[in-house]
Amino acid sequence: MAVAVRYFGIRHHGPGSARSLEAALDDWKPDAVLVEGPPEGDDLLGLAASDGMRPPVALLAYVVDQPRRASFWPFAAFSPEWRAIRHALARNVPVRFIDLPAAVWLAGGEPERPRPRDPLARLAAIAGYADVERWWEDMIEHTSAGPFDAIAEAMAALREDEAPVSGREAQREAAMRRNVRAAVKEGFERVAVVCGAWHVPALAADPPPPMSADAIALKGLPRVKVAATWIPWTSSRLSAASGYGAGVASPGWYAHLFGAPDQVVPRWFVKVARLLRSEDLPAPPASLIDAVRLAEALATLRGRPLAGLDELTDATRATLCFGSDAPMALIAERLIVGRDLGRVPPETPMVPLAQDLAREQRRLRLRAEAGARELDLDLRKANDLARSHLLHRLALLEVPWGRPVRVAGKVGTFHEVWRIQWQPELAVRIIEAGMWGVTVADAATAHASADADKAATLPEVTALVERCLLAALPEGVGHAMAVLADRAALDTDVGDLMDALPALARTLRYGDVRGTDAASIAAVVDGLVVRICVGLPVACVSLDDEAAAAMVRRVVAVHESLALLARADLARQWHDTLRRLVDLVSVHGLLAGRATRLLLDGGGLEAGEVGRRMAPVLSVGEEPGRAAAWVEGFLSGSALILLHDRALLDLVDGWLAGVGDDVFTDVLPLLRRTFATFGPAERRQIGERVRRPDGGGSVTGEDGDLDVARAELVLPILSRLLGPSA
Repeated sequence: MAVAVRYFGIRHHGPGSARSLEAALDDWKPDAVLVEGPPEGDDLLGLAASDGMRPPVALLAYVVDQPRRASFWPFAAFSPEWRAIRHALARNVPVRFIDLPAAVWLAGGEPERPRPRDPLARLAAIAGYADVERWWEDMIEHTSAGPFDAIAEAMAALREDEAPVSGREAQREAAMRRNVRAAVKEGFERVAVVCGAWHVPALAADPPPPMSADAIALKGLPRVKVAATWIPWTSSRLSAASGYGAGVASPGWYAHLFGAPDQVVPRWFVKVARLLRSEDLPAPPASLIDAVRLAEALATLRGRPLAGLDELTDATRATLCFGSDAPMALIAERLIVGRDLGRVPPETPMVPLAQDLAREQRRLRLRAEAGARELDLDLRKANDLARSHLLHRLALLEVPWGRPVRVAGKVGTFHEVWRIQWQPELAVRIIEAGMWGVTVADAATAHASADADKAATLPEVTALVERCLLAALPEGVGHAMAVLADRAALDTDVGDLMDALPALARTLRYGDVRGTDAASIAAVVDGLVVRICVGLPVACVSLDDEAAAAMVRRVVAVHESLALLARADLARQWHDTLRRLVDLVSVHGLLAGRATRLLLDGGGLEAGEVGRRMAPVLSVGEEPGRAAAWVEGFLSGSALILLHDRALLDLVDGWLAGVGDDVFTDVLPLLRRTFATFGPAERRQIGERVRRPDGGGSVTGEDGDLDVARAELVLPILSRLLGPSA
């Protein structure tokens, strides 16, 4: 019997191609199926027949000693290549990949030569279509006839107008021809070759290029050692919008086209209605009937064989979304693109770390999902606490499955809120993290210990201590604490010591909720506080504006951290340090003012004493710039003190009234920055307090009554200071 090789040129992820291909393979009955893809995946093809395999999935190939160097070959249920693989496995027909090996792809070498234009776009333009997706739907997806001969002929004509392929493209086609010849040599008599339509003319050329030319093209190509596996993929990663070169604009819609046996349009609107109703949006039956009729009418008016996605989208917007973009955005995300996440069977080859993660996911009932969702954890519950530990450990391994978020009302001791979303690329991160250990806990411990050893600053080490405690890694905590003790003993930078304290304070305050033993951290905290209190006054001398602002942020952070610990001994040390700070003449006004406010709020100063300290600062003899900075530091963030303490308000009012015209414009920006932190209501109340008859100060006469004329003079100044909303 004569050997026959038949080439089926397809569009990657084209449901029409997939349907036509299945029918053609059923009719032709090949005894071998060759598919465009890396040969390293041949041993994994049998898993495609497993009940545990559910597309979308991707074949992942990665460099063994550099897992971050990886490539993906995605497949959807409607991908022609996937249908060919499943067809062969179901009939016990040998199936293989025939493209250039992944070992060559990942080794680098000569870059890909880009084709000047998309061949399908050229065919669409010739047919009078501006949109290649619409042309493809009309010509292929909405027809049942096998298009393979016509597509091969069209591609041959297009390639005649192009320069001969070279570089990586030529190497790929040489590899495919060589693998086809190898299959024929093995004795197969009816060989089906499934590849991108662009390649068919090169593979089916008569006469074919000589074997020697292909051998020369493939000789000496660099290679690296690679491994391969299947991983779950997502619908969104099949989309061209994700940057995937062979992606389609609407994978969810294409999945519907492939899966709907009949009544494509009504079945689509049923899905739309279910989605809208699940979000408590109206989708009455009458509107659905109108949507179907409108979509079909639009298809007729536009001369299309069947209503396509454009017609369905226009009909949905008009009848179900009432012209609103918000419901349409929901439909686009959930249905047109889709949020499907594939699944691979347990017997899929995995690195030990990935196997342990899969076990942890099952144990904790924490599914990987393509869509983003919030996970609210109550740390008093054992399962939620274990979930928190797992997410924190993955974060230490740089596998960002989730990230913590702040939610109003959920910032207490016992709550932790995460936003989780599984991305296919995380599979590569897990493989890469496998070098640190065979379990998530061991790998996270080793990774954190290495990070502590190479940390450049003390705050980086304290942050790692906190993260290890959150992840319940006692060995990681011990190692980081040893590094911390060594670094803290040698670090003389007060700023570093101050930056290191907040993370340790949070650990001491909340460590008991997670069942962690944070006692060893208390001694380090005590030592840090002592050294901060000793060195802070000296570190605050002669700072410029930028350095003073940075130091204010550190002082506030330390103050809040010590308040969190609620230890009277540490509070006394800190208040004594703040008093020394405000008494220093050489301290920047911003720092002095903020320290005074912190003492007042913390009970370290009485309001009367604050007034006595403020008076000389705002006196005529004080430099106006320093006085303005002092006011900014004292008042920034809250105007309540001026609203509740008339004496302090009068001091600020009197100082402002006495500032000369020559310096007023210099201090005004500082004051505007201060008052900008107040709410509109607070600014309005301050203005009212200043101009009230019983207020005294700059707008009253000698008898205490309101001097209206004098008050009106200050209104333009107040308007400039407080802003229009005052």
